Amino acid sequence: MKRCPECRRDYYDDTLLYCLDDGNALLQGPASAAKSEPPASAGGQSDDGQQTAILHSTAAPGEAPTRAQIHATEQTAVLPSGITEVPKTKGFDKRLILAPLVLAVIVLGGFFGYRYVTQAKQIESIAVMPFVNESGNPDGEYLSDGMTETLINSLSQIPNLSVKARSSVFRYKGKEIDPKKVASELGVQAILTGRVLQRGDQLTLSVELIDGLTENTIWGNKYERKGSDLVALQSEVARDVSSKLKSKLSGADAAKVEKTYTANPEAYQLYLKGRFAWNRRNIESLKQAAEIFKQAIEKDPNFALAYAGLAETYVLFSQYNVASSKDSMPQAKAAASRALELDDSLAATHAALEAYFTFYEFDRVAGEKEIRRAIELDPNYATAYHWLGGDVLYPTKRFDEAIAAMRRAEELDPLSPIIGTNLGDVLLHAGRYDEAIAQYQRVLSLDPNFANAFSGLGLSHWQKGMKPEAIAEMRKYIELTGSSFGKGDLGFFLARSGQRDEAVKLLAELKQALSQRYVPGTAMALIYVGLGEKEEALNWLEKDIDDRGPYSTYYAVMPELDDLRTEPRFKAMLKRLNLPE
Repeated sequence: MKRCPECRRDYYDDTLLYCLDDGNALLQGPASAAKSEPPASAGGQSDDGQQTAILHSTAAPGEAPTRAQIHATEQTAVLPSGITEVPKTKGFDKRLILAPLVLAVIVLGGFFGYRYVTQAKQIESIAVMPFVNESGNPDGEYLSDGMTETLINSLSQIPNLSVKARSSVFRYKGKEIDPKKVASELGVQAILTGRVLQRGDQLTLSVELIDGLTENTIWGNKYERKGSDLVALQSEVARDVSSKLKSKLSGADAAKVEKTYTANPEAYQLYLKGRFAWNRRNIESLKQAAEIFKQAIEKDPNFALAYAGLAETYVLFSQYNVASSKDSMPQAKAAASRALELDDSLAATHAALEAYFTFYEFDRVAGEKEIRRAIELDPNYATAYHWLGGDVLYPTKRFDEAIAAMRRAEELDPLSPIIGTNLGDVLLHAGRYDEAIAQYQRVLSLDPNFANAFSGLGLSHWQKGMKPEAIAEMRKYIELTGSSFGKGDLGFFLARSGQRDEAVKLLAELKQALSQRYVPGTAMALIYVGLGEKEEALNWLEKDIDDRGPYSTYYAVMPELDDLRTEPRFKAMLKRLNLPE
């Protein structure tokens, strides 16, 4: 058995040389023995006759020592008990005898100290892999997914720690994890894996922190708790993991990492179920998410996180044709405002407010303020950079800033197909068509059926004069999604290619669908532009603005609308939308 003289931790692995917690050299014996040891005298000699050789920094003159050097050199070499003095030999200086010992300690300390300190404290990037549901019940997926997402959000509060976003890590869900490969693909130093087993009210969580380079386990633990202790368990796990990643956190930072938002376990489980439904992103799942978040709020009316989830759900209603922005965005604002009354530090709430101000109020100054506040609160929040670039910057023709924001989002969430696609959209509307095409093709190499990439490819090839390719790609997009907006773009392409009859047929389909569901007026307008009927196009664009259609925020940069830019009515629309001409 070995002990750490600093933290008193016992180690049963005698091969370890340095403490995994604080990097100090390990001593033989249990930690309890360390407490009774008398202190060394000022001259470096303890009361039991042991002498210590103090090792000094190896940093170059005028250069601050590295953390590895500090831990490697600020140790003591303990001489055998009973030797009070090194015997003098004629012609020899005792310092020459000690020199090899000192050198050996420096070399070994530098190697092992760096290794263990790096593993324990120097981790600057991590990916939390989707926790495995070992319960054998698909209904338990919400718990394993929710615990993963919660831990990602908690660790994102650690300063200067890069934590990969949910959408990137969840691409590995259900797959066998190769730590070295995953770490390389995501560009991280370490990965955290976990397994969740729920049996009745008993909950078992096993976690393992793995070095992405060596595939060695840095730390692992097993937690056995009751289901009613889930909230406290999440906080405990976040605290334990953070302690293995960084040497020390300030009190304020530690509080952020360990923060819980409700003491009600039923409310918290409902919140996790709501998030699970929200992440599925379809009409029925979003409706379900809204109802579940409301149930969580009923259990705990002061549950800020549930209000934030509800706000984010209403924001997506118009994008997924659940309801029009005119109906859903005021509900998003109400939920977000209540969340901020309870807790103004929730980054996701400020992001939801950005969407409200941008798409409903057309207040781009307020929208930008909210999304930058979200980034300030959580610098690892990929969605915030994504929406900054995609919602705020590029619709107002601030293309260089938008590209920088989108690249930061992609850096944080490198495997997200929607972020990758929207980066392509920014490049496309900036007139950088070849770069946009390369970006869309990269997305399709990750996900060959990611529909939005085909839409972007279609418009990019159209701008390059490659009409057959553009039409084929837009048809593929519609095949995968049934998108009304996609039909609008396809109708525009067909009309401009001389296939007016098919364009008119698409227009009739969209008008018929209006009686059954929300159809953006912009889709009809695009076909009318293609047919050369400007007045009808302008009528439908105005209707979409009145309906707070999500596409209206992009009128200033849409190349399909170029024929309308000299029209006084169109200029008035841009002014109403607070967009540049």
